[in-house]
Amino acid sequence: MSSRKRKATSSTNSKMWSSSSSSRRKKTGAPGSPTNAMRRNNKGAGWNEDAANEMFDELVVDEMPDAADMEGISKLCTLLSLDPYEDIRVLVLLWKLGATKKPAEIQRDEFVSGSCNMNFDSVDKLKELVPSLDTGFLDMDEFKDFYKFCFQFNRAGTHKTLDKDLVIALLNMTLSADQPPRIPASRLSSFCEFLETTKDESYSKITLDQWRSFLDFSLEFKEDNFEGYDEGESAWPVLIDEYVEFMEKRGKKK
Repeated sequence: MSSRKRKATSSTNSKMWSSSSSSRRKKTGAPGSPTNAMRRNNKGAGWNEDAANEMFDELVVDEMPDAADMEGISKLCTLLSLDPYEDIRVLVLLWKLGATKKPAEIQRDEFVSGSCNMNFDSVDKLKELVPSLDTGFLDMDEFKDFYKFCFQFNRAGTHKTLDKDLVIALLNMTLSADQPPRIPASRLSSFCEFLETTKDESYSKITLDQWRSFLDFSLEFKEDNFEGYDEGESAWPVLIDEYVEFMEKRGKKK
């Protein structure tokens, strides 16, 4: 099964990991490497680079002193009273820290730069920031970048795809925890049902393009009648076309 690419995308740019509000809350800032000026300012505000490095030392083993794998990340989560495989805030934290070099781990330089950016150098200071890790604080551009990160972080090694079962779990984690919801719960559940029931073996693995396209498609076509959607003129991946066909067939059966 070929996978047709989109002509354009509205995007601006993990093994597994919510508070409600009536409106989207103020953003807290996307990850980025701190400048020397930021380091100086945060040192003045109480951030200590040596303390940040010592904090990271507690997450690594002698054989890998400059990288914390999932065991090390889980150790940090225990200190923060977070479930490393179920709590979406863990993924938000890793995204804010800039853990992008390798899947399923964070490098020392990423952690130190991220801790400077977020202004923490101890577990107690990081605990105070946990409430701000709610995805509701992210604006749409930030959320799209975070959504992409969730896919990339959960890859295995150099693999470019994720197993379908992992994708379903990640979709439910990233989108159902988002409050207020950016896409309808019915869209999320029906798409997961489509993935679970399809017999097409080409969808046993999901690509990043397919992952991102589902969010973009759901934001563009919010209603399940898909008004304005024309498969003949569509530039969406074939996966999206077949999901629409699945929904149309299900609608005729009711």
